[in-house]
Amino acid sequence: MTPTDGYLLDNQQSEAGRRFDALSTLFDPTTFRHIEDLGIGPGWRCWEVGAGGTSVISWLAKKVGPTGKVVATDIDTSWAVSAARPPIEVRTHDVGAEDPPGAGFDLVHARLVLVHVPDRERALRSMIDALRPGGRILIEDADPALQPLLCPDEYGPEQELANRLRNGFRALLAERGADLSYGRRLPRLLREAGLRRVEADAYFPVASPACTALEAATVRQIRERLVAAGLATDEEIDRHLSHVASGTMDLATSPMISAWGRKGE
Repeated sequence: MTPTDGYLLDNQQSEAGRRFDALSTLFDPTTFRHIEDLGIGPGWRCWEVGAGGTSVISWLAKKVGPTGKVVATDIDTSWAVSAARPPIEVRTHDVGAEDPPGAGFDLVHARLVLVHVPDRERALRSMIDALRPGGRILIEDADPALQPLLCPDEYGPEQELANRLRNGFRALLAERGADLSYGRRLPRLLREAGLRRVEADAYFPVASPACTALEAATVRQIRERLVAAGLATDEEIDRHLSHVASGTMDLATSPMISAWGRKGE
């Protein structure tokens, strides 16, 4: 899959940086807590799949130190390349179509990636194959079908419009092959792949400035496609963005499900 091959939120669009910043604010604490619990330390070799921005790979680099390695891959590395200095190596790579960028990793991590990959089965198998015996994997993905609303408290016309636009966004994702109920299957998929000590949890932000920033950036990024598909008018999108900018709406994200396990020794 190329960066422009149907991917709705590609990194080349102008709002991508704002989305990365909001996603980092929302989800980095959860990601870092899980990786800490998996035992990361100096000398670890890590593969960050679908790196996107720099927050996770920069944090990993500090944890593994000069004796470790962080291989950061994405189909479009334009936002991650600024961090490409030891121990970070940045590579253009399609996890759903290419062999792993190495083997013997202590940790493989992907966040909000596999839900968008057409060949998710191959991607997950590739990630597991890249682990050393005893290596850890952490997969974190959204499950938009588990909680489909932007405004769970739909008490007025502004919230109704917001939820209708979110439904349009979900329709565009599904049209491009995104699996909107993938997150909930992660624990089972890891067990079926033979991983041990499989566990999972979910994080569900309901209202925060980062949720607001993420929504504004996302809608601006997809507005032309919403209009072209007949899912919204320009006037409706402008009205929604004005409501979002007011800071008075409680905006939620889809639950992010984190699942982790270890490869057999």
